[in-house]
Amino acid sequence: MKARLSWICHGPTQASRKGRFPDDEPLEARALQRGGLPTFRLGAIDRIWTSPALRARQTATALGLDAVSDAALRECDYGDWRGRSLAELHESDMESLARWMTDLSVAPHGGEPLAAVAGRVGEWMGRRIGEAGHAVAITHATVIRAAVLHVLQAPPAAFWAIDIEPFGIVEMTSDGRRWQLRFPKMAV
Repeated sequence: MKARLSWICHGPTQASRKGRFPDDEPLEARALQRGGLPTFRLGAIDRIWTSPALRARQTATALGLDAVSDAALRECDYGDWRGRSLAELHESDMESLARWMTDLSVAPHGGEPLAAVAGRVGEWMGRRIGEAGHAVAITHATVIRAAVLHVLQAPPAAFWAIDIEPFGIVEMTSDGRRWQLRFPKMAV
């Protein structure tokens, strides 16, 4: 039984463009225009899930995909840091920011620790490992990073070495026992 899972990061927002911690903001207007949308060759799709966030749902709609919202794919709750930039936090609370970036189990912003995001994403993937066919998950860079960490069984510090851009895609496959990263060949 072979399964394929395509992770798609939502399109760009003002928060992502300005290096701010997100809230439930919409996609940038130009991301919704035909010229701003990427072309994905996903093939046949059996199931599509999306984060409940507006930007993820808008991405699914813009790509013409009818997705089911799944709370397990939600963005990290950044608590008091929502709307604030990394640069601003670096100036006003460098110690908390440094602690957050070196220890995924802490949440100095009062929201959700990144370790909790990784745990729920790993559980979600565990429930999907035996499902045959092609599934698509439209979600956030943080969630996709957690999925990659899970597959590679990488240490938490590797979280920051994974760069997922808006509209980025990560492919995985499963043989029913474990997930693997998949690097598809380029279409010619």
